[in-house]
Amino acid sequence: MTFTKKNETLLFAVLVVLRCWGCEAFTVTLRPLSNPAQTSVAFVIQRRPLRHLAMSEDDDDDDGDEPLSKGIDSVSWLPSVMESSTVASPAPNAEDTELLPLFPLGGIVYTPNSEHILNIFEPRYRQMYTDILMNGTRRFVVSMSHPSEPGRFAQTGVLFELKDLKEVSEQTKDQIKYICSHKVTRRVKLHRVLNPEAWKARDTYLRVEGTILPDDDTNSDSNEEPNKNDVYGFITAAMSDPQEKSLRKAFAKLVDIQHELEEDVRFTRASVLTLAVKPGSGTDGLWQTIRLWQSFVDQRLMARQNELQKDFQEKLQSFLKQDRGLKDGELPGMIGFSDLTPALQKEVKELQKRMAVELEPLILESTLTMQKLLEAKDHSERLKLMQFFIDAETKRLTTKRTLQGMFATASLDEVVKDELPPKEDSPKEELKNSSSTTSSIFDEPDAFQ
Repeated sequence: MTFTKKNETLLFAVLVVLRCWGCEAFTVTLRPLSNPAQTSVAFVIQRRPLRHLAMSEDDDDDDGDEPLSKGIDSVSWLPSVMESSTVASPAPNAEDTELLPLFPLGGIVYTPNSEHILNIFEPRYRQMYTDILMNGTRRFVVSMSHPSEPGRFAQTGVLFELKDLKEVSEQTKDQIKYICSHKVTRRVKLHRVLNPEAWKARDTYLRVEGTILPDDDTNSDSNEEPNKNDVYGFITAAMSDPQEKSLRKAFAKLVDIQHELEEDVRFTRASVLTLAVKPGSGTDGLWQTIRLWQSFVDQRLMARQNELQKDFQEKLQSFLKQDRGLKDGELPGMIGFSDLTPALQKEVKELQKRMAVELEPLILESTLTMQKLLEAKDHSERLKLMQFFIDAETKRLTTKRTLQGMFATASLDEVVKDELPPKEDSPKEELKNSSSTTSSIFDEPDAFQ
């Protein structure tokens, strides 16, 4: 797992949960400060209710080409447990439905064929694990929680299967009961919560009625996975389906513009040749690319957070060195909010607000993107959605490139105007030559790979 990291210093509690920090398919470059600080000021960004997420300038809800045009309502949700009644004698309504434990894990979207470790400490979930061990099912459902309505869950979740469990009560003085390893195996469509009163009472875990969806992504022409080192094999396999070919082409276009703009977080060029786009759960399956995209968005959010806190980081260093008389090697690992000057406390609060305004919509967009991919009915629909999100990122970077060119030209006009002799007869020709020289700024080779 290779990243180019020039500065890993974090000043604040990370709002984004990073699911896949290491990944060979993209590069992260965090631009360093002149004197990286070692001191942290931890705070939490308070969440505010968000009903809709603006994904484009056009707010027309009838736009069928925009998968997230309705914001939070673009994905399917169960009714709130606050509005549901208890089912007296729960029994499956149909042959294909099952009664399953529900383990809400916040606003995180998990995807099939991934693995996760959970620490279990709440009494109700200790009981849940005891139950699934005793009855032999060893599985439960995880579904994303609604970002602004407690007790409401996404209608499509995933099935966690317990692979390993370790009892650690003695080592942790009973603060943690189990450390459990799981694999996400299937998707599940939830129909109803059977005991909604448990949400408030917290005396037991929720139970749901749901349908374990068939793995419709197993219709590959061949059951044999291509050799991961066989680049030609990956390329040939991808050419067999027009949608898959189109997705690969869109991804290649995105990677090109990322490298042209030298984005701090970007995919490697090698990832274009090995992009996983096929049905199924193998190394060439589309779910691999979906998880890769999820990790990429997380890293981009982290980079943006670092940018927002850069100015404050410099001021914090100055405060510790000048007011406290500390040297670089003496900087503490963390400083309390009350220990800051009133001016710095004010800046922390302002930074909190700014990060909430700028990052929270991006986090929500990322979450809804993954949930939309999860609830897609089949491989074809997931390919279409994945291409839409890749094209949207390409469009964003294209706009960024255009703006950079405009500002670069405007700045060059001012420089040429200031430097030209008063009676020069051909200013346009000199400007043309200068422009051609500076245009190479966007064509420099990759500096971080």
